[in-house]
Amino acid sequence: MDKVGKYLFMAEPFHCDFSHRLFMSHLGNHLLNAADFHSTERDFGMAYLNPIHKTWVLSRLAVEMDEMPLQYTKFFVETWVEGAMKYFTNRNFRVVGEDGRVLGYGRSVWAMIDTVTRQPQDILAIHDGAITGWIEADKDCPIEKSSRVKMTPGAELVSTIGTGYSDVDVNGHVNSVKYIEHVLDLFSMEWHRTHRLARFEIAYVAESHGGDRLSFYREQTGEGEYCVRIAIAPEDGGKEVEVCRSKVKFVNI
Repeated sequence: MDKVGKYLFMAEPFHCDFSHRLFMSHLGNHLLNAADFHSTERDFGMAYLNPIHKTWVLSRLAVEMDEMPLQYTKFFVETWVEGAMKYFTNRNFRVVGEDGRVLGYGRSVWAMIDTVTRQPQDILAIHDGAITGWIEADKDCPIEKSSRVKMTPGAELVSTIGTGYSDVDVNGHVNSVKYIEHVLDLFSMEWHRTHRLARFEIAYVAESHGGDRLSFYREQTGEGEYCVRIAIAPEDGGKEVEVCRSKVKFVNI
């Protein structure tokens, strides 16, 4: 079996926005599915881990797209493990059209946790470190790694929302991709009509769960560039708990 997995997807019409191109959140779902397909086929995926009370959780994701897939078009997601350490593994992605054109790239960092204690687990203890045999360090992924999202105390509170059933995934916490939707919803329809999302990155700090209220703080850090901090807003007015930070970069259409 090749170290690089390649999986076919389609930009289904109701997974596309008003421009008839795939939502970034649905592309994120396809990337995560490709990661699961790849790891499961090589026997270190959730199908193996869940019965032994372990699972993968996404720690960081950066996606940079030159073009989003158009409605009804098919495309491939290639994925491979770039490196593996005791508590984290680096996984890359390449999105390619059926005609062979490269549409974009992604970088991600994953951790393994115990599903009962929620504590980090030793990745290299699984099958005596067999994941290291699947590392492909020579395949190019030319986008920058996730940066450290720095924000000032002056970031503006722009939204507070509740979370519920549809936000929670198989790992029992608010789904990684749901944060992408919530972040992009901070920008108006008119903004999205005149700007294209070129890069999206997010770093997860803590878990949130169904029923939590999330506050979103936004700060402009450059031309078309914004940083967003997401925190749990306690009902009793206590101290907020930061769950993740995101950075988005738009270009004019």
